[in-house]
Amino acid sequence: MNEEAAEAPPVTCYRHPDRVTGRRCTRCGRPACPDCLTEASVGSHCPECVKAAAPSGRERLARAARGGNLVATKTIIGVTVAAFVLMGLQAGHFDGSGRTANNLVLYGPLVHHGEWWRIFTVSLVHLSFLHIFFNMMLLYIIGQLIEPGAGPLRFTLLYVASVAAGSAAVLIATPHAVTAGASGGVFGIAAAATLVMQRQGIRFWDTGFGPLIVINLAFDFFANAGGGPQISIAAHIGGAIGGLLAAEAMLQSRKAGRPELGIVGAILVGAVSVVICLVVAKPI
Repeated sequence: MNEEAAEAPPVTCYRHPDRVTGRRCTRCGRPACPDCLTEASVGSHCPECVKAAAPSGRERLARAARGGNLVATKTIIGVTVAAFVLMGLQAGHFDGSGRTANNLVLYGPLVHHGEWWRIFTVSLVHLSFLHIFFNMMLLYIIGQLIEPGAGPLRFTLLYVASVAAGSAAVLIATPHAVTAGASGGVFGIAAAATLVMQRQGIRFWDTGFGPLIVINLAFDFFANAGGGPQISIAAHIGGAIGGLLAAEAMLQSRKAGRPELGIVGAILVGAVSVVICLVVAKPI
């Protein structure tokens, strides 16, 4: 038999039938021209395979939040600074006084009479530019360390729970004192950062934040003994305790493979702190 073998038809790009190609997608095997293929670490992929491998919008958002954009840190700082500026402009001076500031500071008798929001809004009122500068600077430094790993939700919960715990400690120690500042929240996340680093094998004195907490507390005692403006030591200690408890809940739940329970634990720390505030707040 001398029958001529039938020639195979030319292979064309699956997206451009008029283009002959000798290349294929290394994932699905479809023939594609060079214009339709995207170089990958191994081989080349067609548009459909590239699209299928791309993360969803929700996943991209989660990656961005975990990747160092510091969404929560920057939001907390932005809100706090904006509140400081607006209250200062309204009052005509930036010393934590004025009608709006007076409605936000922590004061036990008013909490006792139902103004529970002061437990949290105390963190928005600052007594000077230096007061807010040092609090927000430290918040930003710590946020760079722990928010990328914790994520914005957990970082926010750590901060809020620490603010509430700081308020609870203030109302226990000095129920009739007027208190302002975000120090409780800042000390809380500093304590949380110290705990996380210790669990990673870093000695307490090498964590940076642990010694900073100790030095600040020592400075607080000496400053108060000097007779100047009183620093709320209770807010610092209470905030640190709240941050430690919330962080421990998150670490233990992650170790157990149930990270969502860490969120519940942080919320519980904040809720218990609020209850303590409402119980111990005393009238004049």
